[in-house]
Amino acid sequence: MAVGSHSRAPGPIEGGRPTVYTDGACSGNPGPGGWAWVQVDGAWASGFEPATTNQRMEVNAALAACEAFSGPLTIVSDSTYVVHCWRDRWWEGWLRKGWKNSQRQPVANRDLWEQLVPHFRDRADLELRWVKGHSGDRWNDVADRLAVAAVERRAGATGGAPPREDELGAQDVPGAAHAHVQERRAADGRVPEGFLMVVTGLRSERLAASEAGTAARAELERVIGAWAELHDDLVVLTGMRAGAEEMGATAATAAGVPCVVVLPYPDPTAGWPERERARFEASCAAARSVVTLEKQRPTDLEGRRKALARRDGWLRKVSDAAIVLTDGHDPEAEVALHRFEQALGESVWRLDLPG
Repeated sequence: MAVGSHSRAPGPIEGGRPTVYTDGACSGNPGPGGWAWVQVDGAWASGFEPATTNQRMEVNAALAACEAFSGPLTIVSDSTYVVHCWRDRWWEGWLRKGWKNSQRQPVANRDLWEQLVPHFRDRADLELRWVKGHSGDRWNDVADRLAVAAVERRAGATGGAPPREDELGAQDVPGAAHAHVQERRAADGRVPEGFLMVVTGLRSERLAASEAGTAARAELERVIGAWAELHDDLVVLTGMRAGAEEMGATAATAAGVPCVVVLPYPDPTAGWPERERARFEASCAAARSVVTLEKQRPTDLEGRRKALARRDGWLRKVSDAAIVLTDGHDPEAEVALHRFEQALGESVWRLDLPG
């Protein structure tokens, strides 16, 4: 179905606030994909694209729901990509910057967002809520299976009543994007359970005690707390190095979110002053767990630098989201921001150091 040609919901919708669940599925990501929306105890619609991505299908599903229902509407989605854009008003920055993201690169899926953003901007009676996918929520599962059915049948469909079993697809599309969480843990037993968020960026021994650092830590706590509202299994991953990583752990604790410390190798504090070493070890002891990626500590500085780079690569590979603290100038922080955005796309939150 062509973009912008979504059908309207059959039957009257006046007299109440419809709740509509949306979902997208993609076999291969990129690959053939489907989207769907379903009203609780009501109508539904789905669509198919022969070559697309999971994110495009999630956005398309929300767009289709918005176009199908006028007036008050609650959309429930398991896509943080969609829900965060509405809740955190990402679109305001996109419009202000001429459809550029925080790295001044073109916003992905702009053709769809250009159609959806006016609904976010102009409809005061529109609400989006997040639901954890594959968590037993009946209507989230129905929306998922309708999107899967569109992929399986290579065609969309509509209905004016709750879908029958024969109108639903399988529970999962083989190779679908949402299966990556289970796959990565099956492949690497070191990966912690939960929705994994990395906090990284600026490194500085003095940052935490500065006025700007205090403000940044408060903002980290706010952002982590907001993500925790969307993901009740949120876990913050940190290397606990001085600066953004240590501040992220402190902010997570304040927000009631558990931390997992990820070390590149054993005894990373060898040679540190006793006071700093004791503080680091106390922080590790307070974490939910400590993951040590390599069995031996490298014998020279260059080896330790390479091990740190491997650790950072591992974090990009296993994480669901990231917060990167930067001042816009520090080369290490800017490289980290760029690499995480390459790996995670819009699931990266750039936090600029105040002042």
